[in-house]
Amino acid sequence: MNISKIMLVAGHILFWLFSYWFIAFGSDLNWNGFSTYNNSLAYAYTYGLIFNAVLFYTQVFWLFSKIYKRKKKVLFYVLTITLIVSITVIETYGDYILYDVYDIRNESLSGSFISNFLVHIIYTIAGFYYALKFDYRKSEKIKQQLLEETYKTELKYLKAQLNPHFLFNGINSIYHLIGKNDDLAKQTLLQFSGLLRYQLYESNTHILLEKELDYVLKFIKIEETRRGSDIQLDYDVKSENPTLKITPLLLIPFIENAFKHCSNNIDGSTNIIKIKIEEVGGTLYLNVVNSYDESTYKKKVGGIGLNNVQKRLLLLYPDQHQLSIKKDETNHIVNLSINL
Repeated sequence: MNISKIMLVAGHILFWLFSYWFIAFGSDLNWNGFSTYNNSLAYAYTYGLIFNAVLFYTQVFWLFSKIYKRKKKVLFYVLTITLIVSITVIETYGDYILYDVYDIRNESLSGSFISNFLVHIIYTIAGFYYALKFDYRKSEKIKQQLLEETYKTELKYLKAQLNPHFLFNGINSIYHLIGKNDDLAKQTLLQFSGLLRYQLYESNTHILLEKELDYVLKFIKIEETRRGSDIQLDYDVKSENPTLKITPLLLIPFIENAFKHCSNNIDGSTNIIKIKIEEVGGTLYLNVVNSYDESTYKKKVGGIGLNNVQKRLLLLYPDQHQLSIKKDETNHIVNLSINL
C-alpha cells in the first residue's frame, strides 16, 4: 500500500472517530430521546455509526462500482432503497430496545424511524457522490496516462521519421562540402552531430525553449548550407524567456515542410523561405512562408507531413494553441501560436 492510500484510509478512520466523539461526547445533542446526559446517546450512536458506515461503503465498493457503472440502474435503485429501509428498520429496533433499557417513554418509534431514514439517505447519497468523484478522478488519471503514452508513441514515431531524413540530407551536404570548403564541412558536421544528439538523448517530455530554438537554428543552418544560393532564406529566432519549457520537436515539421516543398526555380531569387519564431510574454509565435510550384507540390512524397504535428498539438496543447495553414497563388503560409 503506497503512502497516498495509507493517508486516504487514515483520513476515513479519523473522520468516523471524530464523528463518534463529537456526537456522543462533544455536544449536548438529543437524538431520538437519547442524550449525553445519561450516556444513552453514546450507546445508540455506536450502532448508528456502524449502520451509516455500512451504507456509505456499500455505495462505494459495491452498488456504484458493480451495479450502477454497469448500467443496471433499476437494480441499483431497488437495492439502494431496500438497503436503506432494511437498515432503518434494524436501527429503529435497536432504539426500541434501548428505550426500555433507559426507560425512555416520550419517544415514538415512528419518529425514530423517520429520523433514522433521513440520516441513512444522507449517508447513502454521500457514499454515491464520493464514489462518483473518486471514479472521475481515477478515469482522469487513466486518461492522462493514456495521453502520456500516446505522446511518447507520437514522439518516437516522429523521431523515426526525422532520423533517416536528417541522415540522408546531412551526410549528402557534408559530402559535397568536403574538398571544397573543409572548414564549413567541419562546422556543418558539428551542427549535424548536435541535431542527432538532441533527437536521441535530450528531447524528453518537456525541454527548455532555449534548447528547442537552438535545435531549430542548427536545422535551418544545415538546410541553408545544403541549398546554398538555390533559395533566398530569411530567418529570425528570438525569445524573451528561454527558460520556458516546450514539447520537443514540435516546430521542426513546419520548417522541414517549407524546405521540402519550396519552389525549385532556376532563378534562385524566386525560391523564398521566411521563418520567424518569437516568444513574447509566454506565448510562442511561429510564422513560416515558402514559395511553391503548384505543378510539383503534390508530387513530392515522404517527409514528416503536417498531420502528425497537428495531432500532437491537439494532444499536448488542446486549448493553448492556434494554427493556421493556408496557400495563396505563390506561397504556403503557416502561423502558429502556443501558450507555454
